[in-house]
Amino acid sequence: MIAFIEAHRAGLFQRQHILPNLLSGLIVGIVALPLAMAFAIASGAKPEQGIYTAIIAGLLISIFGGSRVQIGGPTGAFIVILFGISHKYGIDGLQIATLMAGIILVIMGVTKLGGIIKYIPNPVIVGFTAGIAVIIWVGQWRDFFGLHPTPGDHFHEKVWHLLQALPHLHIATTGLALAGLLLIILTPHITKRVPGPLVALVAVTAGQAVFQLEGIETIGSAFGGIPQGLPQFTVPEVSFVRVLELLGPALTIAMLGAIESLLSAVVADGMTGTKHNSNQELIGQGVANIVTPFFGGFAATGAIARTSTNIKNGGTSPLAGITHAFTLLLILLLLAPYAVHIPLAVLAAILFVVAYNMSEAKHFIQLIRGAPRNDVIVLLITFSLTVFADLVIAVNIGVILAALLFMKRMSESVQVVGMSDEEIGIALPAHDPAQLPKGVKIYSIDGPFFFGAAETFERTLAALHEDVRVLIIRLGRVPFIDATAMNTLQEVITRLQKRHTRVMICEANPLVANKLAQAGIAGELGAENIHADLAGALRAINIAP
Repeated sequence: MIAFIEAHRAGLFQRQHILPNLLSGLIVGIVALPLAMAFAIASGAKPEQGIYTAIIAGLLISIFGGSRVQIGGPTGAFIVILFGISHKYGIDGLQIATLMAGIILVIMGVTKLGGIIKYIPNPVIVGFTAGIAVIIWVGQWRDFFGLHPTPGDHFHEKVWHLLQALPHLHIATTGLALAGLLLIILTPHITKRVPGPLVALVAVTAGQAVFQLEGIETIGSAFGGIPQGLPQFTVPEVSFVRVLELLGPALTIAMLGAIESLLSAVVADGMTGTKHNSNQELIGQGVANIVTPFFGGFAATGAIARTSTNIKNGGTSPLAGITHAFTLLLILLLLAPYAVHIPLAVLAAILFVVAYNMSEAKHFIQLIRGAPRNDVIVLLITFSLTVFADLVIAVNIGVILAALLFMKRMSESVQVVGMSDEEIGIALPAHDPAQLPKGVKIYSIDGPFFFGAAETFERTLAALHEDVRVLIIRLGRVPFIDATAMNTLQEVITRLQKRHTRVMICEANPLVANKLAQAGIAGELGAENIHADLAGALRAINIAP
């Protein structure tokens, strides 16, 4: 809704802007058609459910989202998660999980959590995205080659069974799939105006409709076709037990939906020079996922490829997204009977290309070659866990590893060093370092004083000689201090005071000074040992300037 208001204020609904947005929405709607069906089938749903999702979610995301040009709908990133949920809990379970995820997304938006998603490290995002791409690619071998492999529960088992079945591939199915793949790849080199997936879908479907090749699995043979008409309003059967068992999947959908939609919005910002509202975007995504299940749809989020297509074709306002939704609705009402001839092989070919684009293979290789070793480790662990274990586990462990490695780097960057005579002379030109009594030591902490740096501080000061009678700790370069660091500081002060060493603190900023006061450290030291600057601390021990 905010995007609508901003677009209106910017004059993007004026006559000169209406036609470009209508044309862009028409093109994106055509692009979205084969993708919606392919994503639905790969997610364990019916092809028409993908179209319903693209229509309803696309409309609501454009109206209520926080980006002017975001195009929403089913996406490839969701396939792995949604297939697992639909396989285990059924389509009704998937729809309930989607509804719950929508509520979670609205709560995240209302509580202003949109900015937190931005802090997920890039190696984690690239790792799980590339892992999802590999799973999608392997998952389409069956329809691409016309295979009938033995079912397998784990990824390595599925790959092995597919490889065993590969010598028995169906020649006609593979031929149609390869033809579709070539059309998708070659079309952009011939014309930019017509999307490759649409060309492949129409051409391969027409070929199958004319020649009626035997053994070709189509939407008609697999699903009985696509109903012609509007989706019916149905209420999922929700129970307390069902909610509890689907809470984990719902959280997964919500988190991945938030990441995907905000990444798409960031990409859109870079292409248009605008700035999206991340919290409103989450609310828009949430509203879409709450409503869509009541009309036969499932989880949706912002689609990077369709959003980019919208921008490249002149989309500047939510009108393009609305037009995209109504284009799909019109196609559903007029052309649904012809969908019975669509071979699943051509949809598999489309997903082959989607998987390649998702993998960001060049970026993945660049990270491995050029990123710091710790980031490469996080990338490979997240990728491996996504493929061989579980996406939720992969993201959680990836984020935890990245956070731990970041804290390790931060703690290593914090320095606790004693000031030399030269440094004292530079800091206080009026003082002669030679006037400092032998028993006075000045230490400076440089960097955030948090739990990761507490051990460094304690270890450094533990090495102080017994003959130190005054220790001055400079906190001027400490932006903040946490509870662990304050506890460590208090322990060090207590230990030094037992040795009759006077501890003084200076240069603390207001935030740090307030924390020290609240923790009782300032009171324990006394006002005579806390000073605004180093010169004041030196005067307090009767060292005149």
